Amino acid sequence: MYQFFVEPSRIYAGRAVISGGDFNHIKNVLRMKPGDELSVFNGVDGKEYRCGIESFTQDEVICRLRFIKEDGLELPAQVTLFQGLPKGDKMELIVQKTVELGVARIVPVATRRSVVKLDEKKARAKTVRWQGIAEAAAKQSRRGIVPRVEDVCSLKEALEQAADMDVKLMPYELSEGMERTRQLVESVRPGQEIAVFIGPEGGFEEAEVAQAKDVGFEPITLGRRILRTETAGLTVMSWLMYRLEGAGI
Repeated sequence: MYQFFVEPSRIYAGRAVISGGDFNHIKNVLRMKPGDELSVFNGVDGKEYRCGIESFTQDEVICRLRFIKEDGLELPAQVTLFQGLPKGDKMELIVQKTVELGVARIVPVATRRSVVKLDEKKARAKTVRWQGIAEAAAKQSRRGIVPRVEDVCSLKEALEQAADMDVKLMPYELSEGMERTRQLVESVRPGQEIAVFIGPEGGFEEAEVAQAKDVGFEPITLGRRILRTETAGLTVMSWLMYRLEGAGI
């Protein structure tokens, strides 16, 4: 079943209207015809709007709504990944894979050990690209929403955003005790807001860890081996996915 995202305003009066690049993809690449079925999501409420193609205009696909599927494709908790800016194109992999694993929001963070330094123009261009990757990953993994990739922010701004979240996890290479990590992951419950803070190459400075502790972050260990920044977030997301979807809570 092919899946497409539209703005919420494009689903109305029993119809969904698809335009832009998806119009060309449906008509000229997939060569779909009136009567063919597809799934439409508005990227906000997580519902699947199952539709049949009714007609094509010059630049729009008009689809008639057949039914709405409301059962959850999303994790039952909202997970925000605060990712220290990594080098090269690693952020693209991080965005793609954490979206597949169920992250709700991604916040790139300029930390003290971030090698990458982006001016405002470059940062904005990067964010646009990362958002496109998030949308493609959401389609591929049949997500009900498109996770938002926020603009690059400072450590202070990131900690302010996370301050009121219910669970705050910070993998840190000097943290010890897998038992405490296990307890924290097992304490996660549906309906919570969860913050995961991942450092860049080189990790966090001690002062940054202290700042994070001040707003309630819990340093955790990811095991005996040192993981790359692009692996650390995927590991925590996998644990959270298992906990929230596989533990019968």
